[in-house]
Amino acid sequence: MKVILCIKQVPDTSDIKWTENNTIQREGLESIINPYDVYAMEVSLSLKKKYGDVEITALSMGPRQADKMLRKALAVGVDKAVLLSDKKFAGADTYATGKTIAKAVETKLPGYDLIICGQFAVDGDTAQTGPSIASFLNIPQVTYVKEILQYSEDTLTVLRELDCGIEKVKVKLPALICVLKNSFEPSRASINGVIESQKADIPVYGLDDMGLEPDEAGLKGSPTYVNKAFRAPQKEVDCKFLNSCEDLLQVIEQCGGPDNE
Repeated sequence: MKVILCIKQVPDTSDIKWTENNTIQREGLESIINPYDVYAMEVSLSLKKKYGDVEITALSMGPRQADKMLRKALAVGVDKAVLLSDKKFAGADTYATGKTIAKAVETKLPGYDLIICGQFAVDGDTAQTGPSIASFLNIPQVTYVKEILQYSEDTLTVLRELDCGIEKVKVKLPALICVLKNSFEPSRASINGVIESQKADIPVYGLDDMGLEPDEAGLKGSPTYVNKAFRAPQKEVDCKFLNSCEDLLQVIEQCGGPDNE
């Protein structure tokens, strides 16, 4: 079984800077692995532990500094890593990102069985990139996956967590799944894993390597854009702590009773 694990490097949200195009300035920022992608990585590693014959390739699109994140994935048990990095990819929305990653999968990572993504990215929170990749590849997708129950030769059975309850879904492979937070403890790298990850060759592919046109990627290939970016103003609000039901009743009376808005 060949698994492609899509992971993203996201900036520390406490220190965000913006470009002139209202996109996040990623160069030089302290970055982490997107938390939902950590859950996706644990799902892929659990498949490897359970079924054995599973090869995991981590795939990321971002600046060259994302190399460090990919090596962390290799250190905990991921087999291979690929980085998509090109200045022409900058400013991509979810549509252009999905198209670029799908093109990379088609041209550089054919023969896959399963693509695993995190459900959300904390720097965008749109949950659109995974489904966009599946759409461009024309493969089935299952979102909001909580757990993989079973894998057979050409099918995967998963649990989805929805607002209305839990669904059990069987999907034919190749397919893409988007993973929610789960109960797995993050895997820890061994000393040998860290050493081997530093030796690993991580190929880097740009626009020309995948046969994309300049107007298909990055800001030029994005049909949507951020019109304005700003920090919400903080307001100070007077707060009174109530220590008893009597205190609550007094406040209600001061406000004109329970029917008064």
